[in-house]
Amino acid sequence: MKAKRNTIMRRSLALAGILAGTTLPFAATGPADAQAAVQTISAADKAQGAKAHPQLLAEFGGAVSGRQADYVVGVGRNIAVQSGLGNARSDFTVTLLNSPVNNAFAIPGGYVYTTRQLVALMNNEAELAAVLGHEVGHVAARHADKRQKQATRNSVIGVLGAVLSGVLLGDSQLGQLGQQVFTQGSQLLTLRYSRSQETQADNLGITYLQRAGYDPRAMSTVLQSLANQNALEARLMGGTANRVPEWASTHPDPASRVRAALGKAGSNARGNVNRDVFLSGVDGLMYGDDPRQGIVEGRNFTHPDLRFAFQAPNGFFLVNGTQSVTISGQSGKGEFTGAAYSGDLEQYVRNAFAALSQGNQQTVAAPSISRTTVNGIPAAYAAARAQTSGGQVDVVVFAYEFAKDQAFHFLTITAAGQASTFNPMFSSMRRLNAGEAANVQPRRLQVVAVKAGDTIQSLAARMAYTDMALERFLVLNGLAANSTLQAGQKVKIVTY
Repeated sequence: MKAKRNTIMRRSLALAGILAGTTLPFAATGPADAQAAVQTISAADKAQGAKAHPQLLAEFGGAVSGRQADYVVGVGRNIAVQSGLGNARSDFTVTLLNSPVNNAFAIPGGYVYTTRQLVALMNNEAELAAVLGHEVGHVAARHADKRQKQATRNSVIGVLGAVLSGVLLGDSQLGQLGQQVFTQGSQLLTLRYSRSQETQADNLGITYLQRAGYDPRAMSTVLQSLANQNALEARLMGGTANRVPEWASTHPDPASRVRAALGKAGSNARGNVNRDVFLSGVDGLMYGDDPRQGIVEGRNFTHPDLRFAFQAPNGFFLVNGTQSVTISGQSGKGEFTGAAYSGDLEQYVRNAFAALSQGNQQTVAAPSISRTTVNGIPAAYAAARAQTSGGQVDVVVFAYEFAKDQAFHFLTITAAGQASTFNPMFSSMRRLNAGEAANVQPRRLQVVAVKAGDTIQSLAARMAYTDMALERFLVLNGLAANSTLQAGQKVKIVTY
């Protein structure tokens, strides 16, 4: 979450056509055989990719630079060239995205992406190559073209505001909001690949691993790590909002693909994994939220650059993105974001309601607007009730003026009569002082060598988390609770 001044609705509509042809995120399952890629990168593909690239960078937090990014680029180009799409490594643009969600995708034109969070989940270079090879496989098999045709029949809507519009139009019920696809903190909705397409991309990725000299079993092990991460995130969320983790939200659980990938690779397969090289390459990588986009700590959101903080109600969780923060719970959903501000806070609230109706037949008009102050911050708010197929709902816009040209707002939806659920959150908004802002630090991935006497429990205690530190450590390192550690073995921990 950066300045959050542009409306998510406008941004998502601009990207909808582009993202209809991408893999978002690393994918699903099904019975299909890999097929050789027979195409190359065309001039049209290059033009399409070049146009989409800067927009995708903005959408996913920008590109990471430095030695970690250089390492990922090198691995990505090496595996991508195995596809035959290009004859030279320079034909491919590989980007490490500054995003705190587990995600990877590719678009035509030789553009391949993975987030730093997904890279941190991997445990060797072969797994990194497997993920990127899978995404290149989708492009090589022209799956994007098929999904684009589907996109002409299915509306791709990308943000909570659009989801709320659907609810208000009776397209879905309040209780189903938690099932909506949130593939990144900025809330882009994408279409699914078919199971056969996902298996084809898996199999193509395995083929590329073999061509590059990697252990093709890495496809199976990274899928297992993703399945474990899925289970962990479900536990962290407490099952309170029926939320699917970002990387899994547009695709079935990768756990069902692990055995198939291993069968395709062969249980006795061999090849390079380059574990130590990988761990050295990712050591020091930022983990979790970037303070420049705000930090989520449990129910608390803090933005040191914009100097504000708020807290979600009990029973709700937060997901941060480059342009918005979503708030989810069983009794309601919400989004915190920003839009253009001309100095008229009441008009700002009206515009937020108008955005809900954009492109839809039903208008959600702002009712009378109330003014107040929250911890010294000028604020304005309004609520509207609408009839949906699942019953009546209350929609609230609560906006704050932080400067004459800067405002932010919450947009929330609850069952009728329950709008007050979010009142504690509305009243928790406050400014940060300079000292508080300076104390917000990012987490980073640290590679450490196991010493004599170290245990899984003692190493997990060094993790920069107060909740489920042991479980996080195990998933991060692909370990089981009964795993044994050897002195000198390298493992990952997350520290400040």
